[in-house]
Amino acid sequence: MGFPPVYDEKSEVLILGSFPSVKSREISFYYGNKQNRFWATVCGFFGEEIPESVEEKKDFLHRRKIALWDMVTECEIVGSADASIENARTADLTSIFNVCKLKKILLNGALAYDLFINSYSDCKIPYVKMSSTSPANPRFSKEKWWEELKILKNNEDVLKK
Repeated sequence: MGFPPVYDEKSEVLILGSFPSVKSREISFYYGNKQNRFWATVCGFFGEEIPESVEEKKDFLHRRKIALWDMVTECEIVGSADASIENARTADLTSIFNVCKLKKILLNGALAYDLFINSYSDCKIPYVKMSSTSPANPRFSKEKWWEELKILKNNEDVLKK
């Protein structure tokens, strides 16, 4: 079972992953593997330290107008490997679309992108396939992530990039 989404009416960017890793499932929150580049990349864009607690991470996401969820809400999985996912239930993004004024959707990795396309190919919100922040991805690009996060630059204290 995955985690509930994090979002509110101020969210402008939705980041969608595939399904929580073993380490994430242990702490019951997104990107719990300290080797995953997600928190370092997103927090680094804003010039902030990585929050320690789940509540501090949620606060960061809300302050920075970032919604976060996974495309797979339930599945059978071996370890953390996306390739092993079977019998996946895909997220219903309707509630997020109805509440948020999204400017962009960032899809964290190939599986998130493929599942999104299969269910939401008619989505009018611009979406981008991102290099996975997984430590297993040798082609990760922090620069690409920072480029796509620039849409949040209207947050008053974003560092000039």
